[in-house]
Amino acid sequence: MSNTATSIPYDQLEVGQRATVERTITEHDLLMFAAVSGDRNPVHLDETFAATSVFKERIAHGMLSGALISAAIALELPGPGSIYLGQQLSFTRPVKLGDQLSIELEVLEKLPKNRVRIATNVLNQAGKTVVQGEALVLAPTESATVELPELPNFL
Repeated sequence: MSNTATSIPYDQLEVGQRATVERTITEHDLLMFAAVSGDRNPVHLDETFAATSVFKERIAHGMLSGALISAAIALELPGPGSIYLGQQLSFTRPVKLGDQLSIELEVLEKLPKNRVRIATNVLNQAGKTVVQGEALVLAPTESATVELPELPNFL
C-alpha cells in the first residue's frame, strides 16, 4: 500500500476514466465496522443466528461496502481533495467473510462547477456485482500529492 495519494483535478478527468481498488473482507473488518457504526445486527456478528437467516452464514454490513467506495473516491478517483456530495447504492448480493472485492469507479459525466458523476460498483471474486451505485463528487481544482497518515493497529 502506498504512503501517498495523488488527486486528479477536474480539468484532467475524462468520461470513461476508471480506477479499481481491491480489498478482502476479514473478521476484523466486520468487528471494527460494527464497533464504529453501532450496528450489532446478529446476521453480521452471530454465526448461530446467521445460520438461520436467508444467507445461511454471516454477511458484512452493506455500508461497509459503501465505506470502501468512499475510500476509493478519496484516494484514487478523483483522489485527495474530493468532496462527496451524494451516493445512490443498491445491494445486489451479500458480501461474505473472505470475499475479495473489487471496488470499481468510472467517470460517467462531467457537470458544471467541478462536479462529476461516478459509477461506483463493487464486484466479488467471482466477478458478480454485490453493490451498484453512482456518486456525485466535487472534484479538486488542482492536482496534489499528499502523504497518507498511518492507520492505527487495533489488533
